[in-house]
Amino acid sequence: MTFVRGTDGARIHYRVTGRPGAPPILFIQGLGTDKNGWNLQRLATAPWYQAVALDNRGAGRSDKPHGAYSLEQMADDAISVLDHAGFETAHVVGASMGGAISQVVAVKFPERVRSLTLACTAGRNHPWREELLTKWRDEALEKGIGAMGADAARWMIGPRSFRRLIPAIGWLGPLALGRPAYAFASQVDAILGASELSDDLSDLLSEIVAPALIIVGNQDILTPRGDSEELAAKIPTAELVVISGAAHGLMIEHASTFNRILMEFLGRAETAYQLRVSTEEQLEEALATG
Repeated sequence: MTFVRGTDGARIHYRVTGRPGAPPILFIQGLGTDKNGWNLQRLATAPWYQAVALDNRGAGRSDKPHGAYSLEQMADDAISVLDHAGFETAHVVGASMGGAISQVVAVKFPERVRSLTLACTAGRNHPWREELLTKWRDEALEKGIGAMGADAARWMIGPRSFRRLIPAIGWLGPLALGRPAYAFASQVDAILGASELSDDLSDLLSEIVAPALIIVGNQDILTPRGDSEELAAKIPTAELVVISGAAHGLMIEHASTFNRILMEFLGRAETAYQLRVSTEEQLEEALATG
C-alpha cells in the first residue's frame, strides 16, 4: 500500500498498475469517489500504459483531515503522487471534480502534462449546481452518506442504466458509500469555494498547449454538454467528443466506448509527445555541437 505526504502532511494513497516502463497516466476521480472509480480504465490501459490512480484527500485510503480542502491543494496532492512515483510527466485524466483538479494541474504545472483529458466536468460553477451540491452536503451531514447517495446516484447514471448499474455504485461508481460525511462535505466546499479560482482558470486555459480531449455524455444532467463546449472553446488544443446515451457516470455506464475514445486519443498524444521530446533533444545536441 503506497502513500505520499501532501504539502500539508496529509497522507495520499495511490497505486500504480499496468506495464512497467510504459508511459504513465494520472487518473483523478471526482466528488466522494476513490481510485476504484477508474477500475475499468485501469484495466483497459494496462497493456500499453502505467496507470497512476490516487485517492483524493477525503476519500478512499487517503487521509480525511478535518477543516477546509481546496482544488489547488488537491492538485498539489496529485503532483506529489507523480513525484513519489518517479514520473516527471504524465497523461492527466480527470472526471467531474477530478476534471476541475486536472485543469488546475494543467495550468499550474504545464511541464508535467503530456496530455489532458477532461470527462464530465466544467470550468465554472452555475448557481443551480451550487445549490444542488449544497443540498448534498447538508443532507450528508444531517442524514448520512447513504441517504444522500441514493438521491445523488440518479444524477450520475442515465435512467436506462440506473437499475442495472446501481449495485456497482458502492464499490466502483461515483459517490461511493462508506465515506465520513465531514470529508465529503469538505470536498463539496472545495468545489463551492472555487469560484474565484475558476475565474483565474478561465483566463489561463487558453495557454494550454498539451493535446486535450473533452468527453461528455449527451444525457449528463450534472455537467451538461454546454459545460464541455465552454471548455473546448477556451482550450485551443481541445477536441470535444459527445457520447450518445451517456450520463455523468459515462466511464462506467459506457466504459467500452469511453475507453476506445480515450485510448485513441492517448495514442495520438503520446506519439506527439515523443516527437516533441526527440525534436528538443536534437535541437539541444545541435546547439551543443555548434
